[in-house]
Amino acid sequence: MLDSRADLLLHQRASLPELAEIATLQAERVTLDGERMDAQIAVDDLTAEQVKVDADVEQVKARRVRDRDRMDQGLIANPKDLQRMQGELESLERRITTLEDEELEVMERLEEAQSRLDSIVARVAAIDARLETLTSARDQKTAELDASLRELEDQRGPAIGKLPTDLVTLYDRLRAQKGGVGAAELRARQCGGCRLSLDNAELGVIRSTAPDEVVRCEECQRILVRTAESGL
Repeated sequence: MLDSRADLLLHQRASLPELAEIATLQAERVTLDGERMDAQIAVDDLTAEQVKVDADVEQVKARRVRDRDRMDQGLIANPKDLQRMQGELESLERRITTLEDEELEVMERLEEAQSRLDSIVARVAAIDARLETLTSARDQKTAELDASLRELEDQRGPAIGKLPTDLVTLYDRLRAQKGGVGAAELRARQCGGCRLSLDNAELGVIRSTAPDEVVRCEECQRILVRTAESGL
């Protein structure tokens, strides 16, 4: 009974519902980390592109102001030079319009990229918060199960100490081979391990065996524990 209870506790510890969700969230977080890095690179690249376009716009506008000032101040007297300067101003206006369109496009792309990055960061934060809660619950439940296992081990020690060493060795080996059940109760002529009924010949052999002698199921080889309800 102690070993069966211990096996149950070990199974509970290995199959805590938190474990599956933690594994799922950790895998999702790894994926999101990759997406976050890509999104951050996109934001950084677009930010640099916006800085460049802004600088280009300001540079062209500064040249436009300078040329207009020269014209307004009458510093260009030659008609041909004046005509050429007017053409350059018109070219600068077109260039400014083009650059401002590019600037607006980059700003829109940057806004979209930043929004995507913010969304990913928020999802990562939510996962981290959930993982913290799950990890705390897992650790608490694991600690409780481990405490129960230690109690069972403390109880098992004295019980095992009263048994022959070779019997304990056989029992432990059978437990490892038979899914944790090394000994089974013989109840109503049926093995509690493999659930098969013993025939009369087998029962006769067991009936004639001394109470302190080990008997085993011929079908599953588990140690049979005889009781008043064994049907002998």
